[in-house]
Amino acid sequence: MSRVNLEASHGVTLGHALPRPGDLPLTRRLRALLTWSGSESDPVAQLVRTHRAIHPGADAAALQRAYTIAENMHRGQFRKSGEPYITHPLAVAQICAELGMDSVTLMAALLHDTVEDTRYTLQGLDDDFGPEVTHLVDGVTKFDKQFYGKDAEAETIRKMIVAAGKDVRVLIIKLADRLHNMRTLGVRSPASRRRIAGATQEVLVPLCDRLGIQVLKRALDDVVLEHLEPEAYERIDRYVRERAGWDEYVDEVRRLADRALRRDRLDATVQSRPRHYYSIWKDTVADGASVPVDLPRLLVIVDGPETDCYAALGTVHALWRPVPGRFKDFIASPKNNLYRSLHTTVTGPHGRTVEVLIRTATMHRWAEFGVAADFRFPAGKGHSTIRAEQLDWLRRVLDWQQEAIDPGQFLHSLRCDLAEAQVQVFVDGRPVVLPAGATPVDVAYELGPAYGDRCVAAKVNGRLVPLSSPLDEGDVVEIFTGADRAGGADPTAATTGPRREWLDFVKSPQARMQINRWFTEHSEPGISISDKVRLGRATIGLTLRKYGRGLAHDHPLLRLSQELGYPDLDTMLVAVVDRQIEPDDVVRRLIELVDNGP
Repeated sequence: MSRVNLEASHGVTLGHALPRPGDLPLTRRLRALLTWSGSESDPVAQLVRTHRAIHPGADAAALQRAYTIAENMHRGQFRKSGEPYITHPLAVAQICAELGMDSVTLMAALLHDTVEDTRYTLQGLDDDFGPEVTHLVDGVTKFDKQFYGKDAEAETIRKMIVAAGKDVRVLIIKLADRLHNMRTLGVRSPASRRRIAGATQEVLVPLCDRLGIQVLKRALDDVVLEHLEPEAYERIDRYVRERAGWDEYVDEVRRLADRALRRDRLDATVQSRPRHYYSIWKDTVADGASVPVDLPRLLVIVDGPETDCYAALGTVHALWRPVPGRFKDFIASPKNNLYRSLHTTVTGPHGRTVEVLIRTATMHRWAEFGVAADFRFPAGKGHSTIRAEQLDWLRRVLDWQQEAIDPGQFLHSLRCDLAEAQVQVFVDGRPVVLPAGATPVDVAYELGPAYGDRCVAAKVNGRLVPLSSPLDEGDVVEIFTGADRAGGADPTAATTGPRREWLDFVKSPQARMQINRWFTEHSEPGISISDKVRLGRATIGLTLRKYGRGLAHDHPLLRLSQELGYPDLDTMLVAVVDRQIEPDDVVRRLIELVDNGP
């Protein structure tokens, strides 16, 4: 749903917020080309230092230029806290820099609100910084609520997901943006804080988890807890600050583990791994405890192959007795975001329970930074392969989102798809990952609509079961269609299609979308905003033909949308489809604009 054609083009330039370097007076142009000075008074100084600490060869002048344009555009705008608005994009860029993102991401972070909140246009951005930065900024630019109403939020998320399918950095900027907004929610009303925190918890925190960026997820988790459960947050904060002897005990356990590993000739680093507040709160609520539950925790990072992780586990279990039922092997069976580590709980010194995490250095990089690891450690071995596998879920979302005509249905389905609890089952010898509580019907639709629409029976682990039966981890599933004679299926049922009651128990978005599709395919189909944008563009193109004209690029359309008072080109195209403005009127105005324009 890009608002403009992002390919480089020449000709009419619309809505330039700032002149290009070639248009500047000589003295200003020379000043813009000077190398970044790095003075402490420069607001970009800390950002550049952070960025160059990870990427020494980074172009500081490019960041300075992005900041200058952003500051110029946002000048006179203030946040609800009273601070100049530029403090927000600068903070978002700083978060991205601390993650280790590249210069392009940082420039886009600095500029991410300019198109939405200022007179700066996507075309001006494209001319100034190129298509890569423009795509990232466009991906996080929200739809206008005045024009799109209650559907704006869902369609904005859909647009962001589609943009992330081309470049996952869109999601990273959005997460950094939300983190800073959450950290500065204190000036809003309690109702606003709860609403924004709830929306963050439902969609953006799970997105962050799927990207594997745990350093960002922990920060988001804690600030969400602070606004949704302020009393619990304060209680945990007071407990953590006031507990006595905690650091001394953890240091004692760390030294004993380090000594045992060195004795067994294992090259490993042992460090304390304090739990964040949300993790403490979750376990406290789960245990129904009257005081916060926070077990001491160690992290063992092995400098060697993954087999050394199991050797280190043996050392730890030889040193302290393991607690039964508290061992998890996420190396052999990674989590859905490909997190890999060994988790064990032992009875440590003085009879106190201690948690221990064991992983290799590569696993640790991935666990902390997820898809951002490719940018933070560009020479890291295997990260690109891991990232490709980890983003399989995004490709799945891109497939089914096209079937979600209703924005509310799309958002609900996205929440289901991002559900943390999942099960892995096997069908035809291959693994299929589904939301917890999924049924054989969900499996059938994973195989394709032809299987799902005609599914009449299923076997789980060799036994016939009702189609509504919830599946367990590791189940082997066989699906029978109406054309099959096995399993008691009726071969005459090949064209009966799905049953409406399936919607009461299916869990996967793919199944829900396909079932709804089947029941609506003979009705007038709904149309999403993205469909309207494409249809509006085609309508204008066909209308232009009546006048013997054509459109080489979007520049005149962009300019016309601004003159007609629309917030962006997409909104004008939607208005054409909705007949809020007639195509002939748009084309006549467009021809007049081109023929009589500068």
